[in-house]
Amino acid sequence: MINAVHHVAVSTPDLEKLAAFYREGFGFVEESRIEWDEGIEQINRIMGLPESAARTVMLRLGSMRLELFQFEQPVPPAIEAVRPVHHHGITHFCFDVTSIDAVCERLKILGALFHCTPQDFGISKTTYGRDPDGNVFELTEFLDGKAGI
Repeated sequence: MINAVHHVAVSTPDLEKLAAFYREGFGFVEESRIEWDEGIEQINRIMGLPESAARTVMLRLGSMRLELFQFEQPVPPAIEAVRPVHHHGITHFCFDVTSIDAVCERLKILGALFHCTPQDFGISKTTYGRDPDGNVFELTEFLDGKAGI
């Protein structure tokens, strides 16, 4: 069962500048920050990248969340019409789901392609997929039943 959109993510060349824009311009508040270096296989599999390193900030406005990424690796090229998740612009839309494996199977039948099987992070199981047009979406099942980071 698909419950809701959890967050929208955008890749940017300047994390602090874009975060300030959304905080100051829209009233978003910072919820969390995450940073990782190359070599975290679960993250690389979900994103469909050989090696990734990035800094992220999760912003919240009411129940809406906006996640901003600044990738260090791989270095993002100029924006393309259909682009990998580390390029600047919209990265993915995340859906809060239950029974993630069943949801993946149903979406495959409808034409979705997945970067990998759902990865278990202890508090959640997550994967990225692409719709028939190539747009990236994320499915996350929060194992404690609570949607949130």
